Amino acid sequence: MTALLFRDDAYQTEFDATVTAVNDRGGIVLDQTLFYYTSGGQPGDKGVLTTEDGTTVRIGTTIKADGEIVHVPEEGQPALQPGTKVRGEIDWEFRHQLMRMHTCMHLVCSIVPCGVTGGQVGIDKSRLDFDVGEHTLDKDEITEKLNALIQEDHPVTAQWITDEELDSNPDLVRTMSVQPPRGSGKVRLLKIGDGVDLQPCGGTHVKSTGEIGPVRVSKIENKGKRNRRVNIVFDTV
Repeated sequence: MTALLFRDDAYQTEFDATVTAVNDRGGIVLDQTLFYYTSGGQPGDKGVLTTEDGTTVRIGTTIKADGEIVHVPEEGQPALQPGTKVRGEIDWEFRHQLMRMHTCMHLVCSIVPCGVTGGQVGIDKSRLDFDVGEHTLDKDEITEKLNALIQEDHPVTAQWITDEELDSNPDLVRTMSVQPPRGSGKVRLLKIGDGVDLQPCGGTHVKSTGEIGPVRVSKIENKGKRNRRVNIVFDTV
């Protein structure tokens, strides 16, 4: 299994690794990686792998396939062989934008008291879908509360609990359509501030909410009788 270095330090950008396998589509498997793989609504990382002889392979995305973390090269990249030692470097600007957005999505969850039915983290905009029931959502109110939490600069930390502890605290799981990854015996929780938000998440996040910067709810869409989509963008004005 590939060691997931991004879980220990989301701010590390470079690492050394060895190619352990190359699939029939050219996807590269490493013994360890900082490249986050597409999951939980967050896109996979991109970047570059450089061999000891200076050969570079540009990685367009990272996915999980057949139980392996696969670094997918862009078109026309040179092929690597198992056993090759590489230096990996993620696209930090891309990653950091996603870290800011993903952390902001947790703040949205803390404001909207409804189950999450879907979501997607993006560079320019992100969305969360909620089963609102009888609740009414107001984009200006959510925007105001979001920016207040951001300006308060709450610390963002991770902690681990066992599968059994999660089972005994089912309210921690806000997503109705996707369950936290299990199988290793422990689940990673993301904690924001003292009681702002606490829920299972394996994604990458900033160290404090102040790093997110100003945001706004661009629109709230009606996606069914009970479903509402909250769209978030960075407020650059």
